Amino acid sequence: EVQLVESGGGLVQVGGSLRLSCAASTFNFDDYAIGWFRQAPGKEREGVSCISISAGGRSYTDSVKGRFTISSDNAKNTVYLQMNSLKPEDTAVYYCAAVRLRGFCINVAEAYGTWGQGTQVTVSS
Repeated sequence: EVQLVESGGGLVQVGGSLRLSCAASTFNFDDYAIGWFRQAPGKEREGVSCISISAGGRSYTDSVKGRFTISSDNAKNTVYLQMNSLKPEDTAVYYCAAVRLRGFCINVAEAYGTWGQGTQVTVSS
């Protein structure tokens, strides 16, 4: 069973950048798709981005396209979410999640069975 540990959240000003990391404990990293999700107070969990480790395909929600970049370092079993040009509406707890899936990824929370503990991202105006 894969386990996930997120890091990299924090407080940043509008227009700033942060990089989140999601480290996976598994010997079969390329069997998985990894997604990043976020949840702001009083709002539903939202899919932000996902990546297929085996195929490299990526997906982004419209509100982060051009600002966020998802990538993976397969040697380190780690997925990154580089967040640039941050806005106050990006403030949320960010979670990474894993699903045993090869070839593509899906930006839907219900598809993912393993979740990290979450990391807070706060963008101040």
